[in-house]
Amino acid sequence: MGYRVVIAGATGNVGREMLNILAERQFPVDEIVVLASRKSLGTEVSFGDKTLKTKDLDTFDFTGWDMALFAVGSEATKKYAPKAAKAGCVVIDNSSLYRYDSDIPLIVPEVNPQAIHDYAKRNIIANPNCSTAQMVVALKPLHDRATIKRVVVSTYQSVSGAGKEGADELWDQTKSIYNPVTDVPPNKFQKQIAFNVIPQIDVFMDSGDTKEEWKMMVETKKIVDPKIKVTATCVRVPVFVGHSESINIEFEDHLDENEARDILREAPGVMVIDKREEGGYVTPIECVGDFATFISRIRQDSTIDNGLNLWCVSDNLRKGAALNAVQIAELLGREVLKKG
Repeated sequence: MGYRVVIAGATGNVGREMLNILAERQFPVDEIVVLASRKSLGTEVSFGDKTLKTKDLDTFDFTGWDMALFAVGSEATKKYAPKAAKAGCVVIDNSSLYRYDSDIPLIVPEVNPQAIHDYAKRNIIANPNCSTAQMVVALKPLHDRATIKRVVVSTYQSVSGAGKEGADELWDQTKSIYNPVTDVPPNKFQKQIAFNVIPQIDVFMDSGDTKEEWKMMVETKKIVDPKIKVTATCVRVPVFVGHSESINIEFEDHLDENEARDILREAPGVMVIDKREEGGYVTPIECVGDFATFISRIRQDSTIDNGLNLWCVSDNLRKGAALNAVQIAELLGREVLKKG
C-alpha cells in the first residue's frame, strides 16, 4: 500500500522536479494530485509516463491525503499549509516560512533524521535553504569526528535558485550581449548577471549580512549543532543550475585531510571526486541531474591549528530543494506513517 500525495506548486521549477524525483525513486504513490494557482489551472505536468492536469490550490480539500509537498513560496504557504495540516495531511514545505519556528523540524535526512518525529507538533516539516542543504551534508560526518568550531563559506549560486525568472534573465541578457540591438536591463537581479557576479542574494539586514547569508548561519545551527559559528558570503553567478561553495572549517580536534577524505567517501549523500590533477574536481555543470553532493579540493588549512578547506557542488533544484523534500517524504513514510 502506498501514499496519497499532493504536490502544491506543480508548475514551477521545483514542483516539476519533485514529480520527476518521485517517479525516478519509485516513491510508493497510490494516488497523486498536482495543484497550482488559478492562473496556471489546467496546466499539464509529467509524472513518470503519466500526464497530470493541475487543480485549484485555493479550493482543494486536503482531507484524506497523507502528505503534501509545497513549492509555492512563503505567502501561499502561510495561507494553505495550516489548512492542509489541520486536515491531517503532513506538509513538507520548501519555502523559508517555517524554517526558524522552534515547533517545526528543519530536516536534511542524511544529517538529522531523528528530527522527523517532531513533525506532530504542527503537522509541518521544513525543507532548508538550498545553499545550507548541500553544505550540512558535508559538515555532519566531519563534525561527528572532530567537532566543528567555525565555518567560513563563500557560495557561488546559480540563477535557477531565483526561479524561472532568474534563468530567463541570464539567457536573455547573454543573447543581448551578442545582439547589441536589444537591451535587457536587470529586473530579477540587482545588476547585470550575464558575464558578471553579484555579491547579494536576498535583502540586506542591519548586520550587513544578506538574508541568504543569515539563513545559512541559523539553519546550520538548527540542523547540525547550535554551537557551530558560521559566517557566509553568498554570491550569484551566471550559471544556470548547480550551486558551488568554498568551505573553510575549523575543528576542535585535528583532522587529517586523508582521514577527512575517507570519512566523506563513506558519508550518505556524498560523492568525493578529489584528484590533484588538471580537472580532478567537480564543477556545477557536471552535477546537474545528479542526486549527490560532490566534494573536491579537500586540503589542510595551514593558517590555523585544526583547519580544512573543501569545494562543495550540488544540483540546487535537486538536493537544494526537490530531492531533499522527497527524501523527507521517504523518511516520513519509513519512520512514521509506514504504509509504503
